[in-house]
Amino acid sequence: MTDTGALVLFSGGQDSAVCLAWALERFSRVETIGFDYGQRHRVELDVRLTFRERLAGAYPAAADRLGQDHLLDLALLGAISDTALTGDRAIEMSASGLPNTFVPGRNLLFLTFAAAVAYRRGLKHLVTGVCETDYSGYPDCRDDTIKALQVAINLGTESRFVIDTPLMWRDKAATWDLAQALGGQPLVNLILEDSHSCYIGDRTHRHDWGYGCGTCPACELRASGYRRWRAGRTG
Repeated sequence: MTDTGALVLFSGGQDSAVCLAWALERFSRVETIGFDYGQRHRVELDVRLTFRERLAGAYPAAADRLGQDHLLDLALLGAISDTALTGDRAIEMSASGLPNTFVPGRNLLFLTFAAAVAYRRGLKHLVTGVCETDYSGYPDCRDDTIKALQVAINLGTESRFVIDTPLMWRDKAATWDLAQALGGQPLVNLILEDSHSCYIGDRTHRHDWGYGCGTCPACELRASGYRRWRAGRTG
């Protein structure tokens, strides 16, 4: 464990929940940040607070190391976006070849604003759950993008931030495996019950892998990864 502090981009979803536990394992002071950008699945902003509150019971390291939460209003991002994540539209592939759930600039803005908060808070690590292994093809989740952004942020702030991406090369099954390794079944159970990944924002249907509509791309990725992970443990 290092005394350097970290700021975790914590949406309330499975990936960022695992990243939060990962950071708590490594840093003596961990804060979280979320963004309200008019997302269709705004329920994630509610479950993220519940997850934080219950994390200490499932993951003892959180009791002493988990610090302040920050929530930023980025409504302008939603206002200038025309996507299935920021409006009531069917989820489909767009003419660009990307799914219309892609919000252009989202992760670029999230990490830039996170760096501004981390600068003020004296936190040197930014932790994000972006991944280009099991993902929807978003270009701002790619390793090259994150590395380039780290350079730009450090040049622009005269700092030495590190953007940590613990899930970059893990598929969803491996992400569940990491949760098990970090916090055992209590952490897995907490992620199942109190994280949210569904793009539709459905918290009425409970599946073996958690809550969601079961048909959107986020649900399909989460469900497939969970079932592959379970099959690997019992096979």
